[in-house]
Amino acid sequence: MKVSLQVQYAVCGVFDLAYNGQGQPVQIRVIGERQVIPVRYLEQIFQRLRRADIVASKRGPGGGYTLARPPARISLRQIVEAVEGPIGAMVAMPAPAGARRSLRPDFLWGDLAERFADVLGDLSLEQLCRDAARAEVERAHPGAPMYFI
Repeated sequence: MKVSLQVQYAVCGVFDLAYNGQGQPVQIRVIGERQVIPVRYLEQIFQRLRRADIVASKRGPGGGYTLARPPARISLRQIVEAVEGPIGAMVAMPAPAGARRSLRPDFLWGDLAERFADVLGDLSLEQLCRDAARAEVERAHPGAPMYFI
């Protein structure tokens, strides 16, 4: 199964917030630079993630995005479905015109979608961050402190 570029970018962006954000707002530009994602595209994806209550936004100086919930309560399934919709629709295979349903294994697609959704549902953002630390994925170095007057 091929995972769309939007889903890949969404997972990378939310991972960056969890792994590097330290609970502080992170500007979309910074996430885009670290994850090598076009900022305009990432902004559209983050709007969907915000509507799904995965990220929260804060405007103004010191603003940016944070996770809307603890990483342990955000699953990869929730991220995927916020961007693409229900997983069943991603896996479904439409029957060709004139095909006899009784001769096709159409039952398979729903089963595959359910299994794929279960795997993604069992993997939390917190687990992904633990696995990244174990794999020695480099963390972003915090920049110099910003002072606002």
